[in-house]
Amino acid sequence: MNNPLALPSEYEVFIYHLPNNYPFIKHSSLVYIPLGTQIGKCVGMVIFADNLVLCVQEFLNFELGVIEGYSYEVSRCPVSYDEIVPAKDYCRASYANKDKEYWYDSFPHPHDPTLAITHPHHKHVHPDIKHHRIPTFDLTFIAPNLPFLIQEIAARWNLE
Repeated sequence: MNNPLALPSEYEVFIYHLPNNYPFIKHSSLVYIPLGTQIGKCVGMVIFADNLVLCVQEFLNFELGVIEGYSYEVSRCPVSYDEIVPAKDYCRASYANKDKEYWYDSFPHPHDPTLAITHPHHKHVHPDIKHHRIPTFDLTFIAPNLPFLIQEIAARWNLE
């Protein structure tokens, strides 16, 4: 496959085949939603063993071949796999009893000089996960971030 950010159809193939490419993914509800002929969004969640969940929200511009914005959240769901609610509910920031491990977003924080080196890419981590941000060198706007995120989860929780 060429650059999945070149065509919406290639990105759809890319996201819909993630479970085939990563056998430790238990389920994926990722969907591509077109917002125009060359723009759209990818939303949903990827479920791993031990009720680990990756919530995904990406805004994609295929005319420019970029991810215009994103939010990725890794959490541990408080219920069994069979009881997990739909992504539209679970992936809300306000979902009750979600054990957030960390999240990435591309919201700029120009007032925080520690993030300048990877502006605007950063990771929210414990303690004080909402306000404790660290630079991340692993995310980009010009290539899919999902392979990195999936591999990071697999390595951190020994899923491979």
